[in-house]
Amino acid sequence: MTLHSNDWRERFADKITTAEGAVRVIPKGRRILIGSGAAEPARLVEAMTEHGTHLEGNEIVHLLTLGPAPYVKPGLEKRFRHTAFFIGANVRDAVAEGRADFMPVFLSEIPSLICSGRVKIDVALVQVSPPDEHGYVSLGVSVDIVRAAIDTADLVLAEVNPRMPRTHGDSFLHVDRIAHLVPVDDELPERGVEPLDDVDRAIGRHVASLVPDGATLQLGIGKIPDASLMALEGHHDLGIHSEMFSDGVMHLVQKGVITCRKKTLLPGKIVTSFVMGSRALYEWVHENPFVEMRGSAFTNDPFVIARNDDMVAINAALAIDLTGQVAADTLGGRFFSGIGGQVDFIRGAARSRRGKPIIAMRSTAKKGTISRIAATLEAGAGIVTSRGDVHYVVTEHGIADLWGKNIRQRAQALIDIAHPDHRAELLAAAKQRRYVFIDPA
Repeated sequence: MTLHSNDWRERFADKITTAEGAVRVIPKGRRILIGSGAAEPARLVEAMTEHGTHLEGNEIVHLLTLGPAPYVKPGLEKRFRHTAFFIGANVRDAVAEGRADFMPVFLSEIPSLICSGRVKIDVALVQVSPPDEHGYVSLGVSVDIVRAAIDTADLVLAEVNPRMPRTHGDSFLHVDRIAHLVPVDDELPERGVEPLDDVDRAIGRHVASLVPDGATLQLGIGKIPDASLMALEGHHDLGIHSEMFSDGVMHLVQKGVITCRKKTLLPGKIVTSFVMGSRALYEWVHENPFVEMRGSAFTNDPFVIARNDDMVAINAALAIDLTGQVAADTLGGRFFSGIGGQVDFIRGAARSRRGKPIIAMRSTAKKGTISRIAATLEAGAGIVTSRGDVHYVVTEHGIADLWGKNIRQRAQALIDIAHPDHRAELLAAAKQRRYVFIDPA
């Protein structure tokens, strides 16, 4: 038989089974990767926890999923142990309580860990589009680290969903690579847009003021990226090279703001590794050649990112100290999210010609009672982005440019963009630590 020969349809039919039937072939004591974001194979995950009674000592890993995470429920510890590459809301309590683990790692390096076998993936559970006439399915809205997993896993089990967009780029997989196929017809989980307030919009305007026409952008997901995109509606010929994007990017494409014409790497293409947002967004990326899906090893490689001239990376933080150290994965001394792609893009943008790495955040938390700009970070806070990597810091009160600045200059610049209610105490703390002159005169 010739590989990928025309009789793939017969082999496809032979692979079809139920979710319960598919999970019964998963061996004990193996590492299982679950597809990311909106492409989580929810039926397979549910069947694995409800019918995988034969499983024992299995480790489950994933990047971030939008669905429930039943495998971290108390009582399943002997069957499953979860390790999060990035902590989402569905596993945060389990990690905090010690029932699940967290692996701090740059998103760009996860594919290398997988492909090298250091974090070997034995089983990959994914969701794909129906096959084309040549027998190729698409990974749809999630390529990221899934690409490396399906390329190296011993066993690939897939839900085949007609509602999964067929995306272009490095998203294709022949049905011969899949052991069992589970037909489903489910809407992909959506991520709604959060309403913006005046603080979000002010941050967005400051960020937009740093973005030149023709720049290539990286944005995450949330209120600050949404506000920044809204503030960019008057710009021209912007491009996208980002680990992910949501509805805001689609809207700017439709308004003619994002054209990708001025990009120096893959011009004419939005480059991303996963997509999360509304049903309208999923419909928009379907068979859209403007969107180029790539694995995280490509999208998040700082050297690849730096090949985009005028690269502007916009990332969020939970806190920053007066020397410029950024905490982004811990909150209240507990692990909250993960390293993700922040450092990848901060460093990539810094090495881009005329690039701008930006850390953007609200100046306060807990209704203004806590300053996110702090003299020192709280006990247990993790430094995601080092003080040497930080260039621009943005709050609703302005922009601090820290690159090439000494500690005294950094402290003063950050105090200037802190909330006015907290500036006096920050200045007093800076004087106590001899960061600034005790007598400014």
